[in-house]
Amino acid sequence: MPRTPRLMKVLASRNAVGAAAAVAGVLAGAGTASAATVAGGSAAPHQTAHDVATHAKTLQVERVRGKVVNASRASGPAKPVSPAPAKSAAPVAKSAAPAPPPQPYQVYDSVTPSHIPSGARIAAYATGGYAVNPASVPGRSHVTWIDTKGTDPHAAALDVEPGDATPAQAATWTWNKLHNAAGDIAIIYTYRAEWQATQAAISTLPQAMQHQVRYWIADPTGVPHIVPGAAATQWYWGHNFDISNALPGSGL
Repeated sequence: MPRTPRLMKVLASRNAVGAAAAVAGVLAGAGTASAATVAGGSAAPHQTAHDVATHAKTLQVERVRGKVVNASRASGPAKPVSPAPAKSAAPVAKSAAPAPPPQPYQVYDSVTPSHIPSGARIAAYATGGYAVNPASVPGRSHVTWIDTKGTDPHAAALDVEPGDATPAQAATWTWNKLHNAAGDIAIIYTYRAEWQATQAAISTLPQAMQHQVRYWIADPTGVPHIVPGAAATQWYWGHNFDISNALPGSGL
C-alpha cells in the first residue's frame, strides 16, 4: 500500500516518541538518510509524514553542501591564471637609404701648369702652340692630355673649337682612339655653340663608341655647375688657369 496512509495510521496510534521512531524505521526501509535524526526527537508530534520527509531531504541537501564547502576549503583558493606573454611584433625592415648623388670634383687647366695649385687635378696640352713637355708637370697625380689638332688619338681629350679641331675631325679622332680600345673613354671639349654639331658628327659612329664619349663643355659663368648632359663643365676662366667641375666617370 502507499507509504503516506501507512505513516498516518502509525502516527495516530502511537505517542510522539514512538511515532517518530516508527517514521524513522519506515524512512530507513525506504533508503532515506534522515531516520536517525527523526529518532533523535527532532520531529514534533503534530508533524505529518510529508513534513518529516521534507525535513529529511533538507538535511541531506545541507550535508551535501557541507561536503562541497569542505572540499573547496581543503583544495585552497584558486590560483590566478597568468596571462600569456604578448608576442612581440616582428621588427620592421628599414628601407635602404637612397644613394647620394655623385659629387663633382675640380680640374684645373692652364698653358702654364706651374700656375696650378699643387695637389689639384690638371689638364695640359699635348699638341699645338701651347703643348707642354710632360717633364714640366712633375709630381702631379693625374694629368689629362689634350689634343688640339685631331692628330694624337693617344691623348685623353680633343679640343673642338675655332682654330683647333672641327666637329668632323672629332668623329675621326674618336674612331681612331676607340676602335682598338673598347674600354677607353674619349673626351670631347667644346663650346656650347659647337656642341650640337659635334654630337651630330659623333652620332655617325657605332652605338658602342657613342656610349664611350664624354662631353666637356665650356660655360664660363663664374659659378660652379655642370651643364645638363655633360660630364664636365669649364665654369671659370682666369688669367693663370681655368677651372672645371667634373663628375666621376668623366675621365678627367
